[in-house]
Formats: sequence, structure tokens, C-alpha cells
Amino acid sequence: MTTASSAPGVLGRARELVDPAIAEALAGLCGELNEPAVYHFQGRGKGTRPALAILSAEAVGAAPAVAVPGAVAIELIHDFSLIHDDIIDGDTERRHRTTVWAKFGTGVGVIAGDALHTLAFDVLLREPTPPRVKAAQHLARAVSAMIAGQSQDMAFGATDGVSLEQCLIMEQGKTGALLSYASSVGAMLAGADDATVEGLADYGAHVGVAFQAVDDLLGIWGDPERTGKPAGSDLRERKKSVPVVIALNSDTSAADELAELYARPELDEGEVHTARALVEAGGGREATRALAHNHHNLAVAAVDALVGNQEISEAVADELRSMAEFIVGRDF
Repeated sequence: MTTASSAPGVLGRARELVDPAIAEALAGLCGELNEPAVYHFQGRGKGTRPALAILSAEAVGAAPAVAVPGAVAIELIHDFSLIHDDIIDGDTERRHRTTVWAKFGTGVGVIAGDALHTLAFDVLLREPTPPRVKAAQHLARAVSAMIAGQSQDMAFGATDGVSLEQCLIMEQGKTGALLSYASSVGAMLAGADDATVEGLADYGAHVGVAFQAVDDLLGIWGDPERTGKPAGSDLRERKKSVPVVIALNSDTSAADELAELYARPELDEGEVHTARALVEAGGGREATRALAHNHHNLAVAAVDALVGNQEISEAVADELRSMAEFIVGRDF
């Protein structure tokens, strides 16, 4: 996956349905929080999570509108996490725009993120039907997994000897949990059976791991014009992402040199360049690409199994496959 895929049509369909509902939800925030929240959403990404929610409803024969509360909730949760992540990482720019905390202050950033988190559950539970209560319960579990993954990611900075298995568990929580939820919440709200919901969730979980693997590659080798972050940003912050962990565990001279660099309190530009070369020499780039491909293929296999069991239609399955390719197949 070395070239970006064309955008699937569901992204546009989802935005038409979901964006007005997000605007309506944000309008309910107090004035002090509405401004930073609206500012943040003006710099939104492509809307992959709401699109997956819409597709999961369509996959079980439901009208796309059924998925809108879940689509809004997952986008609010995703963006609450981004606002807080920017504070944690000290990032002053996201998608070529000033981040919320850098523009409005750290305190406002914290509270704005908190408000989006609470608003997500409010949107789901305004009509506490059994499917919506179930969706809220599953969202709480997904958010807990995401927060645990974020906590593990932060702890890795002060931990020696992080294994690839530990790193993947962290990323399954940090990224995979929300994409798994997004890929199944529409079906959940439509009252689909547990087997279908679980199959769609499995698809999303694998897409999440593949997505994060590619994101880790972009954090080291990505073009700043495309990523919106400085080149080698993950190395500068000495993050133990998948490529780095693979290289550190490679039992090579590159692993020893990289460990020595990562033990330093900070890296200058020359050392970032050296670290990038050492990660590649330790096999981190190639193995992470292979891992992304493998989980992409597992996501497609989950869709194929749902079609084979006649749980979803082939037409929607094609869109799910296209979404997997689009999400994972970014340039790096």
C-alpha cells in the first residue's frame, strides 16, 4: 500500500447526514465551550469513523439515518481524544491549523475535550431505547480501552524492553477500539444479531491495527505537507511505536545504537536523521509495512466471512473493502 486510494463515496454520504447532527449537538454547549469545539471541528479529517458507522447500518439492511446517533457519538469521542492528545504531546499544530489548547489555552482545551466526551453519551441516550443503551455501553468499553492504550503508550516512554506484543496490545486499544466500535455501531443500533455485530467489530479492529501501523510509519517517514506534523516527529519525541520497537528488538548493532539514542533526554535534527536510518536498518520499516498488509487482509477476510454467511450484502461488503483500503492505503 504505497499510494493513497481514491475516497469512497460513503464519505460524502456520511458527511451530509452526520455534519448537521454534529453542529446541532455542538450548539448545545455553553458559549465558552462552543467556540473552541466549533473551531476544532472546522479542521476535521475525512470522517472515516462516521462513514463506517453508516456502512454498518446499511450492511444489515437498515436506513443510514439509523446510524447517525452512533456516528455523531464516535466522532465526538474521537475528537475529544485528539484535543487531549495534542495537550499531552505539546503539539501546537494539527492538519496545518493551530490546535485548540495552543489557540485557547490548556485549561480550555482540557474542558472542551471533556465536554465532547460527555456530549457523545448524551447524544446516544437522549432516546434511551434498548439498542441505544447497548450502543452506549459498548462505547464506554471502547473509550476505556482507548484510554488504557493511551496510558500504556505514555508509560512506554519510561519503560525499557517493550516487546512487539505489548506494543500491539497498546495500539489495539489506542486506535483499534474506536474503529471497531465505529464499524459495528450502526448494525447495533439497527438491532442486528450479535454474530453480525461481532463480525463487523472484528473487521474494524483489524483496520484499526493496520491504520495505526501506517500512522507509525508516517510518524517517522511521512511528508510534513501530508501529515501536518514535522518530519520524524515520533522519533523526536522518542515514541516507542511499532517500527521502533521492532528495530529495538532486532538483536542487531542498529538496535544497540538506537537504544543509546533513545536513552538521551532529547534528540537534535542530526540524531533524528540517524535514528530514522537505524530503525530502517533494524527492519522496522519493512516489518511494519508487512504487519499493516496482514491486518488489512484480516479485515477483508472478516468481511468475506460475513458475506459467506449471508449476514451482509455483497454491495456493502465492497464498500467496506474500499474503506479498508482507503484508511490503510495512505502514502508513506
